[in-house]
Amino acid sequence: MANGTNGLRTFSLGLQHVLAMYAGAILVPLIVGRALELSAEQLAYLVAIDLLSCGVATLLQLWRGKHIGIGLPVMLGVSFVAVTPMISIGTNYGVTAIYGSILVAGLFVVIFARFFGKLQKLFPPIVRGTVVTIIGLSLIPTGIRNMAGGEGSENFGSLFNLLLSVGVLAVIILLFRMFTGFMRSLAVLIGIAGGTIAAAVMGRVSFGEVMEASWFHFPQPLYFGMPTFEIGPIITMIIVCSVIVVETTGAYYAVARITDRELNEDDLVRGYRSEGLAVIIGGLFNAFPYSTFAQNVGLLELSKVKTRNVIFSAAMTLIVLGLIPKVAALVVIIPTPVLGGATVVMFGMVVVAGLQMLRDVDFNEQSNQLVVACSVSLALGATVVPELFSSLPEGLAIIFGDGIITGSLAAIFINLLFNTQWKGEHVYNEEKQSKA
Repeated sequence: MANGTNGLRTFSLGLQHVLAMYAGAILVPLIVGRALELSAEQLAYLVAIDLLSCGVATLLQLWRGKHIGIGLPVMLGVSFVAVTPMISIGTNYGVTAIYGSILVAGLFVVIFARFFGKLQKLFPPIVRGTVVTIIGLSLIPTGIRNMAGGEGSENFGSLFNLLLSVGVLAVIILLFRMFTGFMRSLAVLIGIAGGTIAAAVMGRVSFGEVMEASWFHFPQPLYFGMPTFEIGPIITMIIVCSVIVVETTGAYYAVARITDRELNEDDLVRGYRSEGLAVIIGGLFNAFPYSTFAQNVGLLELSKVKTRNVIFSAAMTLIVLGLIPKVAALVVIIPTPVLGGATVVMFGMVVVAGLQMLRDVDFNEQSNQLVVACSVSLALGATVVPELFSSLPEGLAIIFGDGIITGSLAAIFINLLFNTQWKGEHVYNEEKQSKA
């Protein structure tokens, strides 16, 4: 009886983690798929395979083997970093080029995991915090366009779209005001559900796709066709995955602190290797790159339950959900303005997470001010005016026309210039950046 009770408790705690990250896990495939004008059936597959792949990627990290797995209770989800680069690649080269670049980038991370492990001194709080802040700021315009109905939509900016998206935003804010703890982590998911129901009541949602969807399916390798390999998209995705490595490193250290575990270089290398392997598996089944989800790190702190059994249960739940097409079809009917209202909050919270990483940085040091100032300015400039790089060759224009990539590279290299000393090898001067 005790075992049954413990099993139910473990499942319930795992379900909390699924619910906490679910909104973030489904947003990326919906945003990218709609921007590339995929059909409802293709969108449903994209959502389903991403849920399943998130579960598989999480399992790879839970296992602490000789060569892969960091062995921390972390949840992996689809990374926001890759959103705008994937849309750009898909628009210019086609969907198959997205997956060709993902496969190569995943292989790159696996091969160079040891190299990334040795470079951690070059990714201090000033760089990690700036990169995460840039990610959020660069994605906010996408959320705003979705609030208006999605770029290119016939009713873009209509009063209905505005009221629906603002209504979702208001529900999320009210839930944050009225509740604390776990209920707050569900606020975005509840806001999306409420907005979709409201749109359905007004006749703006069709459940036909949900009714027609089957109850079970097997993942289909190379669903969108054989991948194609273009040099520009490949370089772009390698940079994207490198930025994800920087972003994920902060989450590793946060979970290690919560679980009272010291991380060494070998731990980080196994973690990076697992993420690269997960990206390759995802690419084969036409899913997207992953990162460790910050909202689940917060839930570990909140629940005080830090065992890997709970995360294992959450990963298995994601895999089961990914095998049920009706669940994915239900997600696909969410109206774009509803997604817009939710993503504005999600992307804004990414900005806040970045600012929190920067709180211990010594901004009396002007070099630190310069790292943030130049990186953020270039990131926002490239996001708002991507035509700045239109005279470059097509491959380079895609790379530097993305604000996240431009800003992240600027943060890394400007910090390298000011806050790194040469003593036979790069040595990071911690005292220059932190008061602590």
